[in-house]
Amino acid sequence: MGRVTERRKVIRIRDGAVSARPDTLVAEEPLEIRLNGKPLAITMRTPGDDFALAAGFLVSEGVLGAASELRTIVYCAGATVDGSNSYNVVDVVTAPDVVLPDITLERNVYTTSSCGLCGKASLDAVRTTARWAIDDGGQAPLRVEPEFLASLPDRLRAAQRVFDRTGGLHAAALFGEDGELLDIGEDVGRHNAVDKLVGRALRNDGLPLSRTILLVSGRASFELAQKAVMAGIPVLAAVSAPSSLAVDLAAESGLTLVGFLRGTSMNVYAGEHRIALRAGATPG
Repeated sequence: MGRVTERRKVIRIRDGAVSARPDTLVAEEPLEIRLNGKPLAITMRTPGDDFALAAGFLVSEGVLGAASELRTIVYCAGATVDGSNSYNVVDVVTAPDVVLPDITLERNVYTTSSCGLCGKASLDAVRTTARWAIDDGGQAPLRVEPEFLASLPDRLRAAQRVFDRTGGLHAAALFGEDGELLDIGEDVGRHNAVDKLVGRALRNDGLPLSRTILLVSGRASFELAQKAVMAGIPVLAAVSAPSSLAVDLAAESGLTLVGFLRGTSMNVYAGEHRIALRAGATPG
């Protein structure tokens, strides 16, 4: 498997002083995802948790929704992608009774480390392929305190091991409603970090993630809102801005979407019924 980090020479300039030194960079390599032996997608990713990444990607594509639907995920022996080794190609084999959506059979997509959408998705596409309604697990609506949400970015940052060495990774984390940090994913692509979380949950037969909060280190794009909806996650929070389409999708699906989560400040763009506001603090 490829390395998570690599060393490169850098010329460092500090206050006019110039020096040469090695620097630790986050690794970025292509990963080809095949479905039942057929090429499906190529994504740029940080090596590591490749099987979880592939599984999570297929959850967001509406292909997988339970561990029983997944037969195997393997590296393709001897396969190459532009001269790379077999650790850059994975084949996901589904159970025989899984009915594949037509979109997975007709398109071959390339995703970059900044965009996991590939020009395919729309509100209608997510609406027709989502397996679960955002219903808080059939229980009373999940309620989160603003103070609880405000504490999450620092906890995410403290858990980012590779970021401390490189400063170049996005992160995503799942928290339980009791505040427990359930899982964390790091990757050069923010959508890959989320796919790794969702893929691990799928392989552990943990979908839907109906009583969890998903925190992402960057902006809340449409594709991240899509992945949250497809995994049954009721709350998505981001430290930066959401896109207009992400807000539209959240409003239509019942997803609680929080952006600009910085310090004690945040904006709630949709699903405000899950935010436990103090008495008299309702917006005017």
